Amino acid sequence: MFDTLTERLGSVVNKLRGQARITEDNIKETLREVRMVLLEADVALSVVKDFVERVKQRAVGTEVVKNISPGQALIKVVNDELVSTMGETNEALDLSTQPPAVILMAGLQGAGKTTTVAKLARFLKEQKKTSLLVSCDIYRPAAIEQLNTLAKEIEVDFFPSEVKQDPVKIAKNAIKEAKKKHIDVVIVDTAGRLHIDEEMMSEIKRIHAAIDPVETLFVVDSMTGQDAANTAKAFNEALPLTGVVLTKTDGDARGGAALSVKAITGKPIKFLGIGEKTSALEAFHPDRVASRILGMGDVLTLVEDAQKNVDQKKAEKLAKKFKKGKAFDLEDYRDQMQQMNNMGGISSMMDKIPGLSNVPEAAKNQVNDKEISRTIAIINSMTFKERKHPTLIKGSRKKRIAAGSGTQVQEVNRLLKQFMQMQKMMKKMQKGGMKQMMRMMQSKMGGPGGPGGQGGMPF
Repeated sequence: MFDTLTERLGSVVNKLRGQARITEDNIKETLREVRMVLLEADVALSVVKDFVERVKQRAVGTEVVKNISPGQALIKVVNDELVSTMGETNEALDLSTQPPAVILMAGLQGAGKTTTVAKLARFLKEQKKTSLLVSCDIYRPAAIEQLNTLAKEIEVDFFPSEVKQDPVKIAKNAIKEAKKKHIDVVIVDTAGRLHIDEEMMSEIKRIHAAIDPVETLFVVDSMTGQDAANTAKAFNEALPLTGVVLTKTDGDARGGAALSVKAITGKPIKFLGIGEKTSALEAFHPDRVASRILGMGDVLTLVEDAQKNVDQKKAEKLAKKFKKGKAFDLEDYRDQMQQMNNMGGISSMMDKIPGLSNVPEAAKNQVNDKEISRTIAIINSMTFKERKHPTLIKGSRKKRIAAGSGTQVQEVNRLLKQFMQMQKMMKKMQKGGMKQMMRMMQSKMGGPGGPGGQGGMPF
């Protein structure tokens, strides 16, 4: 979501290189460009004005200490103000009430509300909380069925409802059911509605009054930019919102919503939807997001993703295999690709690794997530013996594998070549050549200045 913002802010700050200190004169043009960058990212004008003024007041006159450039000093100021604008700290869900804690989900049509309900239930399941999902969307029968299907997928309870029923009664009956079953949380999905639709807004007010939720979350599409914040504000005037969930942040959103919501509504962003899978939900940490925006990565979230999504048994098995000096094969290669997919894909990982968020799009495209999915499909079309012994894969076998995976023979050839490169790197690691491998990786990425070289990363 923040790629363009990251790239532009980085280039703006770099213009202060060579200056002895930050002054009103040398920062004037920089702040003007920062203002333009934020407006282009669709941040609300009032937020931009306040942000730039605060940065100016803090930055002007800042002494540049030894080994710290004016650009780096400004980054520190901008980072602190970004964190302040987005809410200082992560505000977790308040589930301290007597069970069941009720969470009411509101939002516009098409914002991804129903999917977010399932994502939230999965998130809570990982925290050892049981959930009951219920749909009060009596206007779209498919919504009820969709939520039922998602509940089965993530293996949580679902309370059935029908289009002929009253939404208020549906919600109240679901809570009664949860009490009987000693379920921790009830998540109530509601129909998508516009804040200007008085009848629909009246309905959700009635639901809210009847069930008294501990959390009322507004689900909004981050691709709508500052309009997301304005819509959240309108809903907050009708409902006592406790937080916001930004969806579709893995798309082409420019970041305006994330930077505007807290300032305009006063309500914290609690979660980010980072993909279509039910696992693609992460808690919103303003400090980590600010770090991502400024191209400094987000190692903490990356580590949490790894702890949550990486198959530890497979990782340990591969480690033992390395210790015994056994060859890295296509089975291992496929497992690594699948682990990356589980962590949100390579593009998501690159955004969180310090320094790699500034990688040009041309280089990122060489390792995009579609390529990884295609790689997995090709390996799955091989026999077990072929995966263990890739040298067996010749002409007729390549044609069969290509046909089975819906790809071309050239793509099979490219995969085998990339695998051979990876296999060589793994052999170097087994022989203790970690430093050599790092130099090879740096060469592949075009040296310290960024990507380049031939063929991109080895996968």
